[in-house]
Amino acid sequence: MLGVYSATKFAVRALTQTAAREYVSSGITVNAYCPGIVGTDMWVEIDKRFSEISGTPVGETFKKYVNGIALGRAQTPDDVANLVAFLASEDSDYITGQSIITDGGIVYR
Repeated sequence: MLGVYSATKFAVRALTQTAAREYVSSGITVNAYCPGIVGTDMWVEIDKRFSEISGTPVGETFKKYVNGIALGRAQTPDDVANLVAFLASEDSDYITGQSIITDGGIVYR
C-alpha cells in the first residue's frame, strides 16, 4: 500500500543531494526533513486503509507504529516545525545535502 509513497520519499533524498551540489556555487544550502509518524489527518487515512486491508480495528495500525517510537509518542506538527525553523536559520548554514530524520527514534543511521 505504501510502495509508491516510500519510493517518492527516497527520491526526495536524491533530489536533495543533487540540488545541494547544483546550488552550492550560489551560496544556497539544500536539505530535507524526514518526519516519522506525525499525528495528523494523513495518518488517520493511512490507519483507516490498513484497517480495511487487514481487518484490524481502526486505530490499531497507528498504535502499532507509535509503539515503535523510542520517545514513546507520535510526532506533532510543532516537532517538525522546530527542525524546519532550524534549517531556515543561520544556525544551519554549514549543513547541505542532508536528509535529516526527525522521527523520535524509529530509524537510527
